[in-house]
Amino acid sequence: MDPMSEENGKKKHLTGKRIFTLILSYLLFCVMGGVVASGVVMPAVVGASAITKAIEPQMSAGLDDVKFDLQDLPQQSRMYASDGTTLIATFYTQNRIIVPLKDISQVMQQAVVAREDRRFFQHAGVDPTGVLRAFVQTYVHRGDTQGGSTLTQQYVKNILIDQANSSNDPIAAYHAQEDTIARKLREMLLAVQLEKSYSKAEILQGYLNIAQFGSGVYGVETAARRYFNVSASQLNLGQAATIAAITKNPQAFDPTLHPEASQEQRDIVLDLMQSQGYATAEQVQEAKSVSVKDMLNVQEVPVGCQTAGNAAYFCDYVVNKILSSAQFGETRADRRNLLYQGGLNITTTMDVTAQNTASDAVRQAVPENDPSGVESVIAAIRPGTGEVLALAQNRTYDASADAGGTSTSINYAVDQADGGAQGVLPGSTFKPINLVSWLQNGHYANEALPTSTQYANSSFPCNSTTTGVWRVQNSGGGTVNPESPYQGILRSHNTVQASMAQRIGLCAIADTATQLGYHNAITNQSDIHDTMFAPMIIGSLNVAPLTMANVYATIAANGVKCDPIAISKVEKDGKSYDVPSANCTQAIPSNVAQTVAYVLHQSAVSGEGKSANFPNRTVYSKTGTAESFFLDTAAFTNGVSAFATVGNMETQVDLSGKTINGVTRRTWYGESIAGPMIRNFLSSYVTQANIPDDPSYGQPDNTLMNGSGRASSSRSTDNSDSSNAETSRSQDRSNPATSTTEDGNTDTTTDETN
Repeated sequence: MDPMSEENGKKKHLTGKRIFTLILSYLLFCVMGGVVASGVVMPAVVGASAITKAIEPQMSAGLDDVKFDLQDLPQQSRMYASDGTTLIATFYTQNRIIVPLKDISQVMQQAVVAREDRRFFQHAGVDPTGVLRAFVQTYVHRGDTQGGSTLTQQYVKNILIDQANSSNDPIAAYHAQEDTIARKLREMLLAVQLEKSYSKAEILQGYLNIAQFGSGVYGVETAARRYFNVSASQLNLGQAATIAAITKNPQAFDPTLHPEASQEQRDIVLDLMQSQGYATAEQVQEAKSVSVKDMLNVQEVPVGCQTAGNAAYFCDYVVNKILSSAQFGETRADRRNLLYQGGLNITTTMDVTAQNTASDAVRQAVPENDPSGVESVIAAIRPGTGEVLALAQNRTYDASADAGGTSTSINYAVDQADGGAQGVLPGSTFKPINLVSWLQNGHYANEALPTSTQYANSSFPCNSTTTGVWRVQNSGGGTVNPESPYQGILRSHNTVQASMAQRIGLCAIADTATQLGYHNAITNQSDIHDTMFAPMIIGSLNVAPLTMANVYATIAANGVKCDPIAISKVEKDGKSYDVPSANCTQAIPSNVAQTVAYVLHQSAVSGEGKSANFPNRTVYSKTGTAESFFLDTAAFTNGVSAFATVGNMETQVDLSGKTINGVTRRTWYGESIAGPMIRNFLSSYVTQANIPDDPSYGQPDNTLMNGSGRASSSRSTDNSDSSNAETSRSQDRSNPATSTTEDGNTDTTTDETN
């Protein structure tokens, strides 16, 4: 024999002997319970070998370095509708649902013990017989490497891997699963210590919750739901044996991927259960008689908003709120980890009925595949609470990189900061804000104002442009002189808005808009005070539909303004997290809110908001047309406030002459599509949700309507206003409102006489 080969063989033999001595010595102390002594004796046993010097530092790690709390495991978070039971979406990096041992069937517990560690209830964390068997097979017979790991050791290994991954420590993750004696010895030491601190039931519970039971499936509860559509407590013998068999090789034995291999392994587990007294021969034979393919009742395990159906955009809004809220972590990364690994139960404010009816309404108005390519959007909110009820658009949610066509992840109903686009032009739906400000600043609704088709920019307090002339006219051309703010709402006229703004100033209107909950959609232009210019009073700013729904909700709630909220509760194992507050406050006086609501009701009954009205219900509405780019309507009734819009939400497109949903119009107005769309939503929702009407809301304040000492208007004395509106309507339906600066350039403005 070659001397070098002989020497190498001798070294290998000696190394094997040292390892053998090491294992036997270690096992001796483990079995005797001398865990503390092992820290002293082990260095003497292994000090002669260089390899053991590398092992020694790892051996010093104790339970204090490892977290064995099941709640620290990555587990799926679930998002629910407001009813607390309708599942919207699931989020996870490891699809796991933690369950206590009492909620895992006994036969499932027995199956995993039979397969993985038949002496589990006898050993103290390390099984000497198993280790020696593995040593003989690996080092004596030179067979395949075997570990001889107990369930306790496997639990330790999984915990170490998970802890390393959670700490974003790839080196620790590698060492936690590398095939070395050092790793095995550390597992043994921790396993013995673990058994001294935890009961067998606690260790078995931990293992069943952390183990991987297939491709992307973690924990026995998730496996039971995934493969058989039952809970872990309902698993029968055959199902339990199938799941228990998977852990040896989660990919190769996944029954959905390799049913034949899975069945072979299932039958091995059944035989083991019979031999260990967990099942009779008859029970095993009966279980084997059914193929794995016939046993399966596979359930898809969705992840993220991509699978939330018509609630996907609402889901996306909630996710963005979680990621931006300090209540859920110091950094955005911390919040994402909590969402995808924290096992949260998130109850949202989404009303299932509202969401379904809104989704139907936007697609009935403009089908998703309509050749026009325009979007239709509805946002709805519950007045006085801030609770967002529904967010819908005629698009399919798709967050993938290759989304296109009618698929997008952009949520057109919300602010840019919450995953939205640049917003929409609110058009004449902004005008009630002017009226609120007008009443708050000492004026009254029926006050007659002189109007014109041109106003010096310098005549508007706080105008960002102080030179030149703002040319503005009503939709039919020209102006009505004089005209009251009340008539200006019913007729949706522009020129009277300019006359109002001259007297109270743009700052006052901006202040009122902010009080009502208004802000711009574009992130770096959020504050309306930074974008003040005369055309803003007829809706030339960019706003999210949800914001406008909330402005009207303030008017609908007796002047109480709330911040929109989409999350009502977040819990984990009985612990509640703080959630963003609606911060409800009395923003405007009740009599102002009631008076403006009265005017909006007249708009719905006999003015330009009639397209949103429906029988046997008290409705308050205002339509708006932003030039020919956006068709808008805002409306509320008892229990719900909503905003609807139609247009191209990413790039403004002229809708003039377009064919939308089979109809071609030279000029489109807010009443054309958005009005009927919001009417269909409101009528369907309040009917299905059994929300009662409140015909008493909207009682006008005499002084605010007519000034001191004047008689109040009533709901039954508005026919003259209605006839005036009809006269206005006949002027010219073909031309949108125009507003130009002195140099003749057309500004984006609003109005319709439709």
